[in-house]
Parts: sequence; C-alpha cells; structure tokens
Amino acid sequence: SSAEVKCSLCVVGIQALAEMNRWREVLSWVLQYYHVPEHLPPKVLELCILLYSKVREPQVMLEVGSSWLRDQTNKSLPEYSSLLELYLLHVLLPLGRFEGAEELVRGCDVFDSEQQLAFLGTICESRCQWAQQEEMHSAAEEQQDAATETVLGNLSQKLLTMLTLLRRALRSMSSHFYLLPYKKMLLATFLLYLVVVRLDPGTVLRFTIFKIPLWLQRTKLLLLIDLLFRQAWAAVFSPIHRPPIRD
Repeated sequence: SSAEVKCSLCVVGIQALAEMNRWREVLSWVLQYYHVPEHLPPKVLELCILLYSKVREPQVMLEVGSSWLRDQTNKSLPEYSSLLELYLLHVLLPLGRFEGAEELVRGCDVFDSEQQLAFLGTICESRCQWAQQEEMHSAAEEQQDAATETVLGNLSQKLLTMLTLLRRALRSMSSHFYLLPYKKMLLATFLLYLVVVRLDPGTVLRFTIFKIPLWLQRTKLLLLIDLLFRQAWAAVFSPIHRPPIRD
C-alpha cells in the first residue's frame, strides 16, 4: 500500500541522514510528511527513539513519544507494548523521569501484573543508580572546590609572605639611606657631575665653571642641571666656609 511505501521511504531517509551525521534533522524531516507525532508509524518511531538515544539526546523524543503513547488508536497496535518498553528504557529513565515512568506503567493496560512489577523494579534500580551517581558527582565537586580553595590559600599565603619580605627590604634600604652622611652624598653627586659634563677651568663664561659638550650645549635639561649645581657649589664653597687668608 501507499502507507507502507511511505514508511519504507522514511526509514531509508532516516538511515541516510544518520549516516551523513545529520541526525538533528531527522525528526523535523519525518514530521513534514506525517505532520503530528500520533500519526508516526511504529517502525519510524522506533528508529527515531533508538537514534536519539544513541547520540545521547533522548529529550528530543520526550514529547513526541508521550503524545504517540497517549493516542487511543495507537494503543490497539501490536507494537504498542514494545514501543512503550523502548520509550521507558531509552527516554524516561536516562532523563531521570522516574515518577512519570511509574505512572505510565501503572496506567498501562497492555502489561499484566508480572510485567508491571518487573518494570517497576527496573525503575527502582535506575532511581538508586541515579542517586548514587548524583552523590558521587556532588562529592567530586566538593573535592574539586576544596582543592581549589587550598591552592588559592597557598597562593595568597605566598603572596603575603613576598609582600612582607619586600616591605622589610624597603624599610631596611630606607633606614640605610637616611644613615648616609649628607655631605658625602653631595660630594659624590658633584663628582659624578664632573665626570659626565667634564670640568673645563679655562672657560670664559662668567658663571659657568663646567664645559658642556658641543652636541649638548642647547639642551635645556643640562642647563637646568648646571644651574642647580652652580647653586650647590656656591652654597658649599661660600665665603663663610672658606679658610681665612693670611699674609
């Protein structure tokens, strides 16, 4: 029939999209031809559930599978029980929808009491495994947080120690600096100026006692330095500090 041909072509299309790694387009592509989830053939729904379970995206089939299973027409199909089991194991349980799975099993008429007990036991086991995984994940996160806090604490302690040592070093340098004699520092600075600028006793300038190199004669910075040192020279060797002249 045309419905069987359409279903077969959709199965081939799903397999082709999966092989081309275009599995995200499968559900939307199928719904273009069947319009609503309730009209999907059992074979097409089965392939979609298995495909999205394999790529670890079962939430894509959550609403589609629920709509298909609630439809009264689909409940009379012979594939209904197998699709219900597939939906429970590959969609609801991996997503942690344990309450919805229990309600679906208890409200289903296609399962007898033994099958319902078996499915409820499977749901209980999955719930316990889920709780254990959550506890392990929480413990791993707590250990990671504790390790991170320990590393940050060690880094902050090292930084505090370095800052303390730096403060002590600066304090020691400042104390040694204040202990240096003022006159010796002034004399050392003056001698350094003599080495850099080169003293020339034969200059004809009126107040300048140093000869500045030709390529630095127009530099304002050196002129300012020369003025400062002339003032220092005049202050140190003023007539008050000169020895008295004897006949």
